[in-house]
Amino acid sequence: MVLLAVIYIYYRIWHVLPFSHLLKWATTLILFMPVCLFFGYMAYRSTNTSLWINQVISTVGTSWMIILLYLLMIFLVTDIARLLIPAIRPWFINSHYGTIGITVFLIITFVGGNLWYHHKVRVPLNIQIEKPMSPIKVVGISDLHLGYTIGKQELSQWVDIINEEKPDMILIAGDLIDSNIIPVEQQKMYEELSRLNAPLGIYACLGNHDYYADNDKSETFIQKAGIRLLKDESILVNNAFYVVGRDDRTNDVNRKSVIELTKDLDHTKPILLMDHQPYHLDRIEVAGVDFQLSGHTHRGQIFPINLVTDMVYEKSHGYIQKGKSHIYVTSGIGLWGGKFRIGTQSEYLVLEMSGK
Repeated sequence: MVLLAVIYIYYRIWHVLPFSHLLKWATTLILFMPVCLFFGYMAYRSTNTSLWINQVISTVGTSWMIILLYLLMIFLVTDIARLLIPAIRPWFINSHYGTIGITVFLIITFVGGNLWYHHKVRVPLNIQIEKPMSPIKVVGISDLHLGYTIGKQELSQWVDIINEEKPDMILIAGDLIDSNIIPVEQQKMYEELSRLNAPLGIYACLGNHDYYADNDKSETFIQKAGIRLLKDESILVNNAFYVVGRDDRTNDVNRKSVIELTKDLDHTKPILLMDHQPYHLDRIEVAGVDFQLSGHTHRGQIFPINLVTDMVYEKSHGYIQKGKSHIYVTSGIGLWGGKFRIGTQSEYLVLEMSGK
């Protein structure tokens, strides 16, 4: 199916270009090179190739695949329009106007999408739970996807933003690493993460990409950064409330259920849970969880994939309450692949939490 879509896209690119046959061949081949880069990156990303080469390959390859999705939508819409309105057919065959129009549309869309990605949205959330609890301020993030695409310099900016909030506690709901530990170690990103400051602690759970990167190496890196990794574990903070980290669904055969994780806890104390993938939200209240932070969905990252994630997940982004339990699914501070946010946002949660 993917191969047929790629063939169709390049077939239409060939026909819309107002060039000679030789120049059409040259342009089409040049535009096909990023596809080769993408599949080359996916196949050989674990090798010890130079860091900057892998960064270029990753950025160009994954960005182009998103651009191809938009070209597919453009050509499908224009082909339907050409069938319904014969008068516009010349606009998309050997056409200067068609080529310029499509190019301008893509430039505006993806430059705007890149600028919007770099704007990190602060999401404030105030909740009051049913149990006694002194007010705390928590910054919640997920889906950093550190690696070839998102490097140390960008991570440093995120750390500054989070520290400016002066949180009591920081929760990281999985996917710190983007499928490959090599660039994370090469850039010593633990140095930046170790700058995070929160007096009540910095806690994380694993996500599916942390497993793809080799979960043992991911765990070592997270601990080296001074972050307390909770893998089907709980910790009592200041004898006041629990923080629980659930193992990722990737390890579903071995991980504990939410009820198993909380059954031996003192349920008169607040329970905060990190679970990377937001499935089975109806079980949260049964387990006595007061607040859950999840990520994973990116809310599709770009339109129209956000429409798909909204259908797949009960809550693909935002706040939802289940009885006495409060849940927030973040669209992530980072993302996978090309740095575009179209119809979604990169964000960090600032939670003000108190009890009765």
